[in-house]
Amino acid sequence: MEKIWLKSYPAGVPAEISIAHIPSLVGLFEQACATYADKVAYISMGQEMTYRELDEETRAFAGWLQSLGLKKGDRVALMMPNLLQYPVALFGTLRAGCVVVNCNPLYTPRELEHQLKDAGAVAIVIVENFAHTLDQIVANTQVKHVLVTPMGEMLGALKGMLVNLVVRHVKKLVPAWTLPGAIGFKAALAAGRRHGWQPVALNQDDTAFLQYTGGTTGVSKGAMLTHGNIAANVMQAHAWIKPVIREGEELILTALPLYHIFALTANCLIFLMIGARNLLIANPRDIPGFIKEWGKYPVSVVTGVNTLFNALLNNPDFAKLDFSTLRVTLGGGMAVQGPVADRWLKVTGIPLLQAYGLTETSPAATINPLDMKEFNGAIGLPISSTEVSIRDDNGSEVPPTQVGEICIRGPQVMKGYWNRPDETENVFYADGFLRTGDMGYVDAQGYVFLVDRKKDMILVSGFNVYPNEVEEAVAMHPGVIDVAAIGVADEHSGEAVKIFVVRKDPRLTEKALIEHCRTVLTGYKIPKHVEFRDDLPRTNVGKILRRALKEGA
Repeated sequence: MEKIWLKSYPAGVPAEISIAHIPSLVGLFEQACATYADKVAYISMGQEMTYRELDEETRAFAGWLQSLGLKKGDRVALMMPNLLQYPVALFGTLRAGCVVVNCNPLYTPRELEHQLKDAGAVAIVIVENFAHTLDQIVANTQVKHVLVTPMGEMLGALKGMLVNLVVRHVKKLVPAWTLPGAIGFKAALAAGRRHGWQPVALNQDDTAFLQYTGGTTGVSKGAMLTHGNIAANVMQAHAWIKPVIREGEELILTALPLYHIFALTANCLIFLMIGARNLLIANPRDIPGFIKEWGKYPVSVVTGVNTLFNALLNNPDFAKLDFSTLRVTLGGGMAVQGPVADRWLKVTGIPLLQAYGLTETSPAATINPLDMKEFNGAIGLPISSTEVSIRDDNGSEVPPTQVGEICIRGPQVMKGYWNRPDETENVFYADGFLRTGDMGYVDAQGYVFLVDRKKDMILVSGFNVYPNEVEEAVAMHPGVIDVAAIGVADEHSGEAVKIFVVRKDPRLTEKALIEHCRTVLTGYKIPKHVEFRDDLPRTNVGKILRRALKEGA
């Protein structure tokens, strides 16, 4: 495959990967469970689960699905945070030959109904905290089988009882719900053991996930990610990290939700393949609790988004952690801001490196070399077997350093959108390149730089202004915790830049911020409007929802 722009790969990383030896993700999973049987696979609230136990529990879960009459290709929805129940349900669903439909636990009833109906899900596994949401809409869907699990169900008798007591009665996090016929997780596993599990023949072209896009730019669509798509991305990322990781020895911290494509592939699948311990954080918004949990373990790898790293850095207890075992920090999901990366390096001694991808690419497309010593602002180099093409609005490639739409071709690119042939056709060029909707450029060394979302671009007097650049400039001010930039109508310039700021220093004024921007931004990029807020609207993984800000502006 001819590479576009790319000159070379990091040492030890092949230009191409092969998945000819991997019939499905189930094969990868079973190999990991056999190789690392007695090692710990997951840790949740102090409770450990070995690879052997994971193998046994997923067999039982697959057996339960088959006892219900579910067949290959049936869709099973999973709606829960990072608990031990999640990987058991995930791999059990795949072993039953079914398709996983990941659902955000924070969905409104309307959003959940749309996704369940669109996917045609016939079963759902949901944590009881959110069962009231399902209760309101389940009758409007095709769901016939409901499994409701309390937070502590897989934590052992005593700890599980205590966790459930606190969640239900102290914190009162479980609104009333009624779902007749719902079964519990342990009851389902017991039924599955009695029924037994029959392996299902799967191939690379079979759909493994209907992974719904975040819906931040319109109606949420299901990306059909095949066993081959995900297996390819696992092997691509593994080839990239292999020179720096130690198989069977890593401990990866998983704060991003496993139902999100970033953590699903990176944390859940890649690090399972190499026998890592996976420390699950159920509520990453509880930063003090998150830091306390981190401090109990020799964490070696951390993934996250810019807002998560920023929140950690703004908690004084974070700097007190022992970072001597930390070796890799990888940011994705949204642009990492330079000031945040600089502070991360200063506090932890480890560079915060960027990767880039999207749901439709399973997700990784570019990653920075993991032996880099400092943040370079790039989203990385195209990974093995991946081509990146930067194109103008007419679909023609632009020269290096010129901004255009980032387009991607590779074995990790989705099969298409579920039941949306028109949408699928619109997002692909005739030559197979996926249009990402992200604007960027490639430098002379082949590094890809993300500028911003195409739809978020602000047009000031005919000049393009990218919110990421404005946000990074504002974030450099020591009195700022968080910032978002949007375009608002302006009678003189068409659009003007407006920023929403969460202050670290309550004395910070609009005038001081604009004066700061004058020192780092050219005239037309300087914010014309400043609005101070206590917080900013976010997606489930912490991305700032610029669209919500626009609608309220």
